[in-house]
Amino acid sequence: MAPSQLITDTPLITGAILAGGRGSRMGGQDKGLVSLNGQPLYAYIAERLKPQVNRLVINANRHLAIYRQSDLPVITDLTPDFSGPLAGMQAVLAEITTDWVIFVPCDVPSFPKNLVQKMWEEKGDAIACYASDTHREHPTFTLLHRSVEPQLTQYLNNGDRKLMLFMQKVSAKCIVFSSETGAFANLNTPEDCANWQNNANL
Repeated sequence: MAPSQLITDTPLITGAILAGGRGSRMGGQDKGLVSLNGQPLYAYIAERLKPQVNRLVINANRHLAIYRQSDLPVITDLTPDFSGPLAGMQAVLAEITTDWVIFVPCDVPSFPKNLVQKMWEEKGDAIACYASDTHREHPTFTLLHRSVEPQLTQYLNNGDRKLMLFMQKVSAKCIVFSSETGAFANLNTPEDCANWQNNANL
C-alpha cells in the first residue's frame, strides 16, 4: 500500500475498519455491507481512511468472502460471541505487525480526513487516544499501541465489555475535534442511511 499522504515522521500505522457487530439497529443487517449509492458502507470508510494510513485491514465476523473481495486482509474476532468493538480491537492487535493501529467504525462515512494526523500529533506520550467532538466522546475512533493488547485480553477475559472504561484503564487521551460538527455521526438505521444518501447527492 502506498505510504500515507498525511502522516510524516511517524512509525507505520495500520488502519482497521470495525465491521464485526450484529447490526441490531439495522434490522440485523451486516452494517458494513449496507448499500449507499450502490457501494457498501465499509467501502466509504476504506476510501476515506486509506490515504491516512500505511496499510488497511477489516475486522468482520460475517460474510467474510464478500469483505475479502476488497483485497484487504479480513480479521475475525477471537471469540464467536459478538463481544463488541473491543473484541475486534483485540483480534487486530493480535495480528498486526505495526506498532500502532487506528480503529474506525464501519458506520461513520464522514469522519475527519485529518483524523490520524491530528490524533498522532496530539496524543503526546499516551499509548492510547480516542476522538471526541464538542458534544460527546467517540471511543470507537481510537489510536492504540500494540502493547495494550495483553491488558485488553485480560479485560475481556474478566467479562468486561465497556469501551470507555477500558480507555480509562489505559489512560487514553481524549483528542477533541472541535470544528468537525456532524463528522462523527453514525448510520444506525435505514433512515439514517437514506438521509445520508440524500445529503450526499445534493
